[in-house]
Amino acid sequence: MIRHSATFLFVFVGVVSMLAQPRSINEEKFVEIGGIEQWVTIKGDDISKPAVLLLHGGPGNAISAYADTVYSSWKKDFILVNWDQRGAARTYGRNAPAEVTEDFYIENPITVAEMTADAIALTEYLTKHLEKQKITIIGTSWGSILGVTMASQRPDLYDAYIGNSQFVSFPGNLTNAYRSAYQMAKSGKDTLTMKTLRTLGRPPYGNARHSGQLLRIVKKYERKNSIAPPDTWSKPAPPYDNEIDSKNRYDGDDYSFINAVGHKALGIKPMLAEIDLTKNNLEFKIPVYFVQGEEDILTSKEVTKPYFDKIKATKKEYFLLPNAGHGQNQAVVAKEHEILKSIHSKK
Repeated sequence: MIRHSATFLFVFVGVVSMLAQPRSINEEKFVEIGGIEQWVTIKGDDISKPAVLLLHGGPGNAISAYADTVYSSWKKDFILVNWDQRGAARTYGRNAPAEVTEDFYIENPITVAEMTADAIALTEYLTKHLEKQKITIIGTSWGSILGVTMASQRPDLYDAYIGNSQFVSFPGNLTNAYRSAYQMAKSGKDTLTMKTLRTLGRPPYGNARHSGQLLRIVKKYERKNSIAPPDTWSKPAPPYDNEIDSKNRYDGDDYSFINAVGHKALGIKPMLAEIDLTKNNLEFKIPVYFVQGEEDILTSKEVTKPYFDKIKATKKEYFLLPNAGHGQNQAVVAKEHEILKSIHSKK
């Protein structure tokens, strides 16, 4: 009798121990969003933790291939959701024809409204699938336009918004970037860059290549003055390190960029031309946090801080990080994680 009791106790303790272990989640699959299949990954060591939706930049610069390296340490505290947006990476590859022609670009525009609808539909899926009342948003660059729009339209779905490299007005940001880059070239006696900028003239441009030229110059000067992310961040994870995924990332980036900035010769209107968050996105019913790189030229503090000062939110904080440019480096990712921990430690 004693022996049977001991055996029962051993089994009981073992079952309780197993039940006490956190249940992880590791999903990588296509989800139907907005009438098409879109690539979504959901990863975390404990499914009971808060969920964070990471909105990539570009549009078209999906980060699913790099997320395990950049955000690996976050998975113990949060459920991380990465999404290849409409026109990006695996989502682009799943829905684009085998032979992409100019007609495909012309007949398949993408819009901010459509992308926002996709993002909200994804959020509704996540709240049900993960059994969460609300999701936290982190939006970077283009993702910051999407994030602000989502938070404004459906604050009931989100518990906080964190914007990194926050766009305010795409035409305004681009004009300021042109002016700053020209001044830097002049100060550094970079006559070749000055000549290129004078030839381009001030934005906006009717040719996507001209927008690309300006952005390459801006990136050049940002790299000079900021700390770059580690090289390992740009190496795709093994499942994505192949010719097909590489082509989808490259082609999707092109397709999304042309839609973003427009190309007059093809009749493609710039979807970002009308973006001005100061008109309709000044009041938030959730906390708002901005993580700003001091050396960011494209979405500079001179444009972002005045917008932040006008915002009304349940709580707001602005973090200016030295040696950070547009997008993310180690300091930016560390600050985002710190903000997330602060948000959810109080719940």
